[in-house]
Amino acid sequence: MPFIDITVIPVPTARKDAYLKHSADTSPLFREAGALSVTETWGEDVPDGKLTDFKRAVALEEGETVAVGWITWPDKATRDAGWEKLMQDERMMAGEMPFDGKRMIYGGFEQIAEH
Repeated sequence: MPFIDITVIPVPTARKDAYLKHSADTSPLFREAGALSVTETWGEDVPDGKLTDFKRAVALEEGETVAVGWITWPDKATRDAGWEKLMQDERMMAGEMPFDGKRMIYGGFEQIAEH
């Protein structure tokens, strides 16, 4: 089963185009490192929860939108090797991040089912 890296990111709404450009610039690097695909989504219907929600998870501020993305890898070994390669690739460090990385949530997940 594939291995998936998931991010939840607060992005300034006015910087949506910069966020998409950043993704377009880095996605080929992820595929070069072995990723099968890179997917980005933009929060359009993100409700407030009773105990927690996407907005609180990233300390969403006025003028920001929650973006969720995922990178699909064939397996965890490819992902681990890919990230090691990417962290040494100067192209990954080029340009300004269009979001506050300190409030980004991320993690790697083993896919256990697909229906």
